[in-house]
Amino acid sequence: MTFLLTAIALVAFASNSILCRLALGAHEIDVASFTTARIVSGAVTLLLLRAATASRRRRADVPNVSWIAAGLLFMYAAPFSFAYIALGAGTGALILFACVQATMLIGATRSGERFHWRERVGLVIALAGLVYLVSPALHASISAPRPFGSVLMAVAGVAWGLYSLRGRGSTDPLGDTTNNFVWAVPLAFFLILVAWPTVHLSPRGLALAVASGALASGLGYTIWFAALRRLTAIRAATVQLTVPVIAAVGGLLLLHETITARLVLSAALILGGVGLALAGRYHK
Repeated sequence: MTFLLTAIALVAFASNSILCRLALGAHEIDVASFTTARIVSGAVTLLLLRAATASRRRRADVPNVSWIAAGLLFMYAAPFSFAYIALGAGTGALILFACVQATMLIGATRSGERFHWRERVGLVIALAGLVYLVSPALHASISAPRPFGSVLMAVAGVAWGLYSLRGRGSTDPLGDTTNNFVWAVPLAFFLILVAWPTVHLSPRGLALAVASGALASGLGYTIWFAALRRLTAIRAATVQLTVPVIAAVGGLLLLHETITARLVLSAALILGGVGLALAGRYHK
């Protein structure tokens, strides 16, 4: 069951990248409206689902109300959307989850776990791969992602890593995820008020944002919280390494994006480095 839940969650994560690029890449909707519609539709969907399953919920399952978790959710969702103005689906997911891995691995060490030498070498290799991907000066013939988008996606990755670490302690995935989305709604409305002069949206753009919020985010994150209850921080970080690959394939098929040599090489360095790090941990 954990494997199935994890697989569904990972597909949902990759779907968010693709839906965001479909909406923003074609200028079907502005970034603030996409983010707001995503969070609001996720909150509404989860409230309806929680109401529908209220009779089957255990009384011991008391949802955790946390402004911190809601803030982390918003700090992931907003930079994520803004970053995809400048990044492709595969590249964005690669930067995102490279930063997620680093955040979750650091969280694991702060909880008392120690690094094997293979883990240190692996993380250095993974970091080198990320630097190679985002640095325009290392190879003039291959375009690098725009620094603006890369920095925003890195912020989103750190926020998502912290959000996932907090989610490992959830005893009520649906209730906690619902509360996180509901408390993130005021932040989303503030964002759209600030960006009001640039607001524009089409029915297709709004539909893509709602699909991202209701399905890929709301339900996807609830499933992820449920899977996290049976995953260690290291394993949770590891399985998310597949998301950039899924997103890159989806971008290739649905968005007609190209997979460059730079992306393939940096992906190999990042995935190989983190794989070595994890192999070192299991060896220890």
